[in-house]
Amino acid sequence: MFGRVYRGFLYAMAGIAGAMLVWLMVSVIVSVVMRNAGLQPFAWLFTSSEYAILYMTMLGAPWLVREKGHVHIELVTAALPTRARRLVSRIVAATCVLVSVILAWKGAEMFLTNIARNDLDVRAYYFPKWMLSIAFPISFGLMAIEFSRFVFGDDLMHSGEAGIHE
Repeated sequence: MFGRVYRGFLYAMAGIAGAMLVWLMVSVIVSVVMRNAGLQPFAWLFTSSEYAILYMTMLGAPWLVREKGHVHIELVTAALPTRARRLVSRIVAATCVLVSVILAWKGAEMFLTNIARNDLDVRAYYFPKWMLSIAFPISFGLMAIEFSRFVFGDDLMHSGEAGIHE
């Protein structure tokens, strides 16, 4: 039950990230058309695009880890014997867990600091910074969980096959 809810949450985050990618395309087109028509694009248009880039990255990253869609190089692991490849892959995944946990921790600190100080992002509008920084502990926390699946599970991050495989 929990696994299904968790997976659904991960896929919902990826879906929102995909919708934000569409928004980026629309906002850039609208902005360019407005500029070419001699009009000043709306102030919120540029700001919302910047926010969408952040959220798109943060919300989509845990799903990418789960699907092995992140960038990694298999050149070294492909040259290793099976046992060594398994060990190296798990060490790399464990390092990714460690980095993700540290970034989640620092993101949580930033989020709590933004709330305590009532920090605002002042551009087109006054926007609470905590609404931006909340993405860091959530995303990196979920990435730590996803990378830990490659440390403790049967599946490895590295296939051992160098080159492009689609």
